Amino acid sequence: MSDTIAAIATAHGVGSIAIIRISGAASETIASALISGKPLQERYAHLYALYDEQHALIDEAIVLYFKGPRSFTGEDIVELQCHGGMVVAEKILQAVLIAGARLAQPGEFSKRAFLNGRIDLTEAEAIAQLIEAKSEDAAAILARQMKGSLRTFVENNRDALLEMLAYSEVSIDYAEEDLPEDLIAQMQSKLDAVADALRRSLASSERRRGLMQGFKVAIIGKPNVGKSSLLNSLLDYNRAIVSDIAGTTRDTIEEQVRIGTHLIRMVDTAGIRNAGDEIERIGIERTLEAVNESDIVVALFDAGRPKDSEDDAILSLMKAHRKARDFIAVLNKTDLEQRFDETLLRDFNPIRMSCKENSSGLIEALKTKMDTKNISEEIMLISHRQTQAVRGALEAIDQAYEPLQDQELELFSFHVGEAIHALASITRPYDNEEMLDKMFGSFCLGK
Repeated sequence: MSDTIAAIATAHGVGSIAIIRISGAASETIASALISGKPLQERYAHLYALYDEQHALIDEAIVLYFKGPRSFTGEDIVELQCHGGMVVAEKILQAVLIAGARLAQPGEFSKRAFLNGRIDLTEAEAIAQLIEAKSEDAAAILARQMKGSLRTFVENNRDALLEMLAYSEVSIDYAEEDLPEDLIAQMQSKLDAVADALRRSLASSERRRGLMQGFKVAIIGKPNVGKSSLLNSLLDYNRAIVSDIAGTTRDTIEEQVRIGTHLIRMVDTAGIRNAGDEIERIGIERTLEAVNESDIVVALFDAGRPKDSEDDAILSLMKAHRKARDFIAVLNKTDLEQRFDETLLRDFNPIRMSCKENSSGLIEALKTKMDTKNISEEIMLISHRQTQAVRGALEAIDQAYEPLQDQELELFSFHVGEAIHALASITRPYDNEEMLDKMFGSFCLGK
């Protein structure tokens, strides 16, 4: 990291301002070359003209200097805030590169912040996901993680495991010393508490996954029940083809729409029916796949037609998956003479509506479902890497119970060590010195 890096830190395109960020030991020198050697005072905003290597005026900009380690990366940083546009920022960046910087790689500023101890891995991942947050709730969760909430949770459980490992190692090395008689019971109680906390966090994260990635909502029903009309109503434009011909939608159609504070992905699926040809059969298979991948499923039924075998297939699907998925039953076309037996949907509290006229009832139900998913005080894991680490820690903890009961403390210590390594990967590497500090700091061994 001896070289100095630079990049445009704002989105590409036309805007009121653009920011060019420079980080590294030569940041101040490079900035000085662009401002004709004028002075820079740390943490002060300076309005200076910027010149290229031929001393041609590029722009007038605000120049900010942050001296390391009191900066985002922990290195000297200079930010040049110029007028936004397609050309100006690129010209300034080019001048910076000619003056001695190199173009930063994707994520390199955050990488340097991590390597210099300014942020940990949980904060780095939160920064990356905050940029693409799909809801206000997601932004709030990520903001808390940037302040260290997940780091604190991980380190508290990690410290508890380290304490158990220290007890175990002391028991092995000083078996003849006066150690607590209920040592095994104490360690099992602590192990139970850590495992319970990790399982709650993992379960909560699975339930609230849509907050991070955007909730996926599938619309299912038999052909010609109004799925495409409903999608068009929610999107407020004719995205899907609407006709009276059964099987018009032969594949899934996916669009994004904002409901309340959430950005959701709406999927209009092919009608579930006895497939008439190979293409239609594939479309129905994709419908079932969309159901399995969705957070919420909207099941449409036609109020103007009696129940048939295709409706039975939808009802069976709902009953089979209701524990794993949230279903919203909608009785559509209520402006027609009712011929569908509504009591068949009583377990799902159906919404009565005509999607061509008004879909506000469904919109409110979707909003309620999504808002409810964020009612939890549990710490949330925001990436596949984090969830895999917690699963690995839980697997190691589960394997530690039997040797603990059999007082095979060497094997118990091995599994606890694996759990510590797994948890440590979420925030920072595990240092064996920490276990030694716990071991010799917790007991008066007289050695």
